Amino acid sequence: MRLPRRGPAGLTRWGVWSLPAPVLTVILLVELVAVGTLVMSLRHGIGDLPHSWALILAVLTAAGIVSTEASLGVERVRRQSDEGPHIDLSSVWTFAAAALLPAPLAVAVALVLCLHIYARVWRRSGVPPHRALFSTATVVLAVQAAAAVMALSEPTVLFRTVGGLLTVLLALVVYAAVNMTLVVAVIVLCGPNRRFSTFLQTLCHGDDAVLEFATLSMGALAACAMASFGPGYAVLVLPPLIVLHRTVLVRQLEEAASTDGKTGLLNAAAWHDQASRVLRRVERSGGHATVLVLDLDHFKHVNDRYGHLVGDQVLATVAAAVRSEVRDDDIVGRFGGEEFVVLLPGLDGDDGHPGAEAVAERIRRRIRALRVDLADPVGQAVIDHLSVSIGGAMMPADGNELGRLLEVADAAMYCAKHAGRNTVRMGLSAVPSAPGGARTARPAPYRRP
Repeated sequence: MRLPRRGPAGLTRWGVWSLPAPVLTVILLVELVAVGTLVMSLRHGIGDLPHSWALILAVLTAAGIVSTEASLGVERVRRQSDEGPHIDLSSVWTFAAAALLPAPLAVAVALVLCLHIYARVWRRSGVPPHRALFSTATVVLAVQAAAAVMALSEPTVLFRTVGGLLTVLLALVVYAAVNMTLVVAVIVLCGPNRRFSTFLQTLCHGDDAVLEFATLSMGALAACAMASFGPGYAVLVLPPLIVLHRTVLVRQLEEAASTDGKTGLLNAAAWHDQASRVLRRVERSGGHATVLVLDLDHFKHVNDRYGHLVGDQVLATVAAAVRSEVRDDDIVGRFGGEEFVVLLPGLDGDDGHPGAEAVAERIRRRIRALRVDLADPVGQAVIDHLSVSIGGAMMPADGNELGRLLEVADAAMYCAKHAGRNTVRMGLSAVPSAPGGARTARPAPYRRP
């Protein structure tokens, strides 16, 4: 009997080699550029070293390790629950290094901190080595870019003049742009929607961008304090950074608890809570609002023919289409299955009908025009000719309570189904035998317990 043949060991067993060619190309190119630029900077020499450079390097490295160790449990939970670009807050120290040290020394700080984070957080959270290596390469490039910008100003005026402040701000923007652009590009290339609009939407995600700039700003403040009063002042950054770690975790957990995992929209309970609060404000102000209930037509055929994984991809594409056709302050959720719900507060019009129906028609046409490219396992195929039946209910014409509006909108949606699907029906007037109340075809899609 022969032993099973083992596959090649080492780097050749990494999952990176199974990635699509465009993703693999970007990853390898970024890593090669990071190594190449570092070698070039070393060949040009470190240059004039700042006063107490060894102490600065040691303090930044130690502070980065201490901050990671102090937030170890929090960071592991964040890493496991974070599905988008992960901001580990170590950029406080890497940006400070780029501001205070020559590029090669700043990269040395970044490499030590990334290695420590991998050993203590990433590896234990199941992060593959190739992802950790790519993340490290993006940090190296960001540090070198920021250090190059910092070199445009004399160290003596960097933290003391308006020109120096502008240089620091520019370096901050460059660091964030290099790091986040590269990470988001790979995330989008790995996803089903490889479009530039998806890239911009992910890159400009409000919370992630604010957190990144807040972290880099803390790094700039740490560098300023260390340059002005001494390296020991870096210790003052540790308490607020640890508190920020915990605050970010709370936000992540709250967001995860209220988000539908397949579509990224609000789940039923979170949508109901937010919609109830908005409707109470609308009622107090005497305004208008509209509830739309959307149900994909013949969605079971998609699941039966292509499988539930493809069905989930279709749901995510439809959710993105609905979200793109409404305003930022409109509330969009998934009620389960293939059903979605939208609250449109404050539409123009005498009673809300014209604006609400126009939005519903726009959503219907957008979904009808969707084309969903299938993943490789099912072949080169496209799902199109999707359609949706939409029912709507207006406040105050159809009721003032959310439960009542959902009943009317749900009944109107079923009228749209009976009318041939791919149709919009709005309000009590669309529901047969409803002179004073809606005849619901089934219970309301969601009721609070």
